[in-house]
Amino acid sequence: MNSYLIRNVSVLGAAPTDLLIRDGVVAETGAGLAAPDATLVDAEGLVALPGLVDLHTHLREPGREDAETVKTGSRAAALGGYTAVCAMANTSPVADTAGVVEQVWRLGREAGLVDVQPIGAVTVGLAGERLAELGAMADSAARVRIFSDDGHCVADPRLMRRALEYVKAFDGIIAQHAEEPRLTEGAQMHEGEVSTRLGLTGWPAVAEEAIIARDVLLAEHVGSRLHVCHVSTAGSVEVLRHAKARGVRVTAEVTPHHLLLTDARAETYDPVFKVNPPLRTATDIAALRAALVDGVIDIIATDHAPHAVEDKECEWAYARPGMLGLETALSIALDVLGPRWDLIAERMSRTPARIAGLTEHGHDPAPGAPATLTLVDPAARRVIEPAELASRSRNTPYARMTLPGRIVATFLRGEATVLDGKAVK
Repeated sequence: MNSYLIRNVSVLGAAPTDLLIRDGVVAETGAGLAAPDATLVDAEGLVALPGLVDLHTHLREPGREDAETVKTGSRAAALGGYTAVCAMANTSPVADTAGVVEQVWRLGREAGLVDVQPIGAVTVGLAGERLAELGAMADSAARVRIFSDDGHCVADPRLMRRALEYVKAFDGIIAQHAEEPRLTEGAQMHEGEVSTRLGLTGWPAVAEEAIIARDVLLAEHVGSRLHVCHVSTAGSVEVLRHAKARGVRVTAEVTPHHLLLTDARAETYDPVFKVNPPLRTATDIAALRAALVDGVIDIIATDHAPHAVEDKECEWAYARPGMLGLETALSIALDVLGPRWDLIAERMSRTPARIAGLTEHGHDPAPGAPATLTLVDPAARRVIEPAELASRSRNTPYARMTLPGRIVATFLRGEATVLDGKAVK
């Protein structure tokens, strides 16, 4: 196993120090460390963070390897500063059996760039009709603990209750895509002033808020863990605030794009801005940002959703919803929050690792901690060029935007996955 001596790095914005990585852990910290056998990493001006953890990633494999594979998605994640990602179940075949989740888990281990933790489907085929093999997936080699039909809402309240009851036995989590489908039939974008002007069918905020309200009541009744995916409205924030004040076991995520981009982007009719849930208003963005800071929203999750060219470069109505996110998420966090390093570490590493039960992740760089960390240059600014992204797809909404921060290095259990801003393998 390689050893690394990281010189003059600021851990979470503190005064510069040295980090010695040996045998997979941070062996020593302090000024003026010496280790002749270690690879020297000059980190002057860089900030060390615990490796980022994404609770919401679409890797597409098996079935849509033309859009992404576990390996290409893992490389994109490592280049974005991530050391672990949770892979959503809407693959083909759907990850609704022990066999499929184990396949994804093994592909992640073979890639060796990040820890890939599969998320299992709640229902068979994401059809919302009967529960999938939750227990078998939990007992598999992948040890699945989060289940989601993301892309589809578990709309049947009786089925949702049964799922919450089932996973309670092993302290599992149901991660809900909150969308009342009867309120969003034919929807193309956020329902509001812009949709009215463009003549596009709207996706009302209440379709999200109603499901969240229902599900926090179910979770409270059952005493089980609920996670709300990609929260996007100010009303949802208030529902979550009320639920948390009552002690409901609910956590929530917000995506980078819902923290930055508004529904006005749809005025271009560029399908790269089509996403589910849709981009909302500036008022919603302000509420989401405030909730992220005060902890009503627990984490930033990318909802990294790669799509093949033919699924995005077409008419708006026929384009598939989704955006890339892994390689730009930290930059968006810096743009939105500023260099509030402890808050960024909490929302993008410690808390998502804790929610997912990823015990080897989410540790601040300190003696004895796993050497699973990322080094970022906060002074750098970069222009996002889609052709330069590691993802197999190119559907980034940030094309040619200038964003702050650059990932210089990423380490997974003491092994470099990124050095000098380039993937090691």
